[in-house]
Amino acid sequence: MAKPDDRSDNAEHLRNAIHNTEENLQEAESYLDEHADEIGSEESETISDKNARRRNSIKRFKQEIQDET
Repeated sequence: MAKPDDRSDNAEHLRNAIHNTEENLQEAESYLDEHADEIGSEESETISDKNARRRNSIKRFKQEIQDET
């Protein structure tokens, strides 16, 4: 027997995902600021690309919250 589809806490899960993603974004930006002269351009670019994907994810999470509410 299949479980009923309960989406009542989806918005809460999405808010948690946004919070965690924003924390990771801030940590990566702080790392870049503090160690910019110590890391190579390839690592810096990798972190910047990942942060761009994080910003995009946050935007999509927020859109999904609007759809859920």
